Amino acid sequence: MKHDSITSLPHAPADERRGRMLEYTVMMSIRVLCIVSLIWVRGWWLLIPAAGAIFLPYFAVVIANAVRPRAGDPLRPGAIVPVTPPAPIDDRTEDGDDKPAS
Repeated sequence: MKHDSITSLPHAPADERRGRMLEYTVMMSIRVLCIVSLIWVRGWWLLIPAAGAIFLPYFAVVIANAVRPRAGDPLRPGAIVPVTPPAPIDDRTEDGDDKPAS
């Protein structure tokens, strides 16, 4: 079951691991059914469950260990930018008089 997310964060590692384990378990269950069906299937039809029993473990491991594409880097609303306050406007001169600067 795939859940869409409103964020760009990747799925949690535990969720990814659970999904891979579920896929592997389903494939191995199909393999067991193939092996059991070898008992009553006859003729050329025997090749289908035999091929499933032989090749499913390989595909199960490859699919379970396949690297899933990540959602990318998380998008951030913006970086914190340090802002320096503007210099105060001072009408006084260096000697303390309130004369306008010329």
